[in-house]
Amino acid sequence: MQIPILNGIYTDQDSDIRASYPRNMVPVISQSGVSNGYLRPAEGITLKGTGPGIPRGAINWNENLYRVMGDKLIKIKADGTYTTIGTVSTFSTDLVSMDYSFTHLCVVSNKLAYLYDGTTLTQITDPDLGYVIDVVFIDGYFMFTDGEYLIVNDLTNPFSVSATKYGSSEIDPDPIVALLELRNEVYALNRYSIEVFDNIGGTGFPFQRIEGAHVTKGCIGTHACAVYQESIAFIGGGHDEPPSVWLSSGGRAEKLATREIDLILRQHTETVLSKVKMEARDDKDHAFLKIHLPDQTLVYDMNASKRAGEHVWHILTSGEVNYGQYLARDFVWCYDQWNAADPTSGKYGYTDSTIGSHWGNASSAEFSTKIMYNESRNAVIHELELVGLTGRADLGDDPKISTQYSTNGAIWSQPKSISVGKQGEYDKRLIWLQQGGLTNIRIQKFQLDSAAMLSVIRLEARIEGMAW
Repeated sequence: MQIPILNGIYTDQDSDIRASYPRNMVPVISQSGVSNGYLRPAEGITLKGTGPGIPRGAINWNENLYRVMGDKLIKIKADGTYTTIGTVSTFSTDLVSMDYSFTHLCVVSNKLAYLYDGTTLTQITDPDLGYVIDVVFIDGYFMFTDGEYLIVNDLTNPFSVSATKYGSSEIDPDPIVALLELRNEVYALNRYSIEVFDNIGGTGFPFQRIEGAHVTKGCIGTHACAVYQESIAFIGGGHDEPPSVWLSSGGRAEKLATREIDLILRQHTETVLSKVKMEARDDKDHAFLKIHLPDQTLVYDMNASKRAGEHVWHILTSGEVNYGQYLARDFVWCYDQWNAADPTSGKYGYTDSTIGSHWGNASSAEFSTKIMYNESRNAVIHELELVGLTGRADLGDDPKISTQYSTNGAIWSQPKSISVGKQGEYDKRLIWLQQGGLTNIRIQKFQLDSAAMLSVIRLEARIEGMAW
C-alpha cells in the first residue's frame, strides 16, 4: 500500500483538522516511475563572511552584490570580502528599499533617500521630497512614496524634486504602503486597494492611473509584497477581512493561501505581519514565493502547484527544534550563486545544495502522511518502508530518521529511530518492523536531521487485515 507524503494532516486543540506541510523538505512534482512526486532536502547555507550589522536589504547592481547591514551600505565581492561605501540612517532593524537607475543606486532607509553613483553615497536633501518609505525606478525616474503621495525626481537631476511632480492614489482613502514596477507600469499598493500607473509624459506628474486595473485588495506592509511570475504577490486583503496571501494580475486578485496558511497568519497580529519580508526566487524549475514570518518561513511553489493541480507549500526553519525563525533572507542571484544573509546577525553567505546545515549549525526536517482510514476494520502494520536516495550523508556522520504515529492527530507515540545510512550506502533500505495496529485512523510522522541529505520518494506499508 502506497501512502502519500507530499503533505500531511494533524489536529489541533480547537477540534480542527489541519494540513501539515513538509518542513525543510521541498516537494517536487515529477514522474519518477516510483511515484508522482518526492521530497528533497532543502538547501543549507554556507558562511562567506560577517558584515558590520544586521542585514536590512540587498540588491545586484552592475553585477555586484550590495547590502545594507546595520547603518552601512557595503559592497560584497565574490570572495566574500566587503568594502564599506557609506552610512545611512537607521531605526533598529527596519528593512530598507533599494532600486537602481542607469547611473545611481537608491537606498531608502528610515524614511530618508540616498543615491550612490559608484563613488559617493549622498542623501537627497531637497525639501520637496520629505520623508519617504519606498522607491522604484521607472522610465528614467526614481518614484518615491511617503504613504500619501507618489513623487518623482527630475529627469536631469536625480537629487532634485519639484512640488509640481506629486501624484496620488486616491480611489480608496487608504494609505500607500509600497511601490512595485512590473511591465513598465507602477503598482501603488495601498492598504486595501491597488492602483496601476502608466507614464503619459507632461510637465507635471507624468504618470496617470490606468482605469480598469484597480484591485479591491491591498497590501499590509512595505516589504510584504513582491513581483512574482509576472504578477504582484502580497499579504493583505480588502476592507473587513483578515490578511491572506494573494496574487494580482490584470485587475484581479487570486488567493494563493490555503486554509492552513490563513490559520498560520492568524497566529500573528497585523502589526507583526506589516513587518514581514516577502521575496520571490525562481530556481531549478521551482517558482518560490517566500514569506518570512518571525517563527518560520512559508514557501509557495507555483510551478509545483500547476503540476499537482493544487496549491503546494512547504516550510523552512533553522535549528534542531521543530520550529524557529529561518535564518536566511534577502536572496540575491550574483556571482553565479544565491546569496543570503542571517537576519539575526551580521553573517552572509550562499545557499548550498550539498549540505543541510545553516551557517554551520545542524537543522532538522519533518514530514507526515494524510489520514490512513480503515473504516474501523482492525489491521496490523507489519512493516513501513521509506523508499529514498540514501548514501548522501555528510562524511563521517551516521544520521538517524525516526517515525511516530497518532490515532487522533494530537497525541503521538514514542519515536522509533533507524539509521539513514552513512555516505556511500546507496542501497540502504529504511524499514520499520512491527508498527502496531490500525483500528480506525492513523497518521504517520517522520523526523530527521540535516546531515542525512535524504530525498524521500515513496512510503510503503505492509498491512494485514484481522478477522474477528
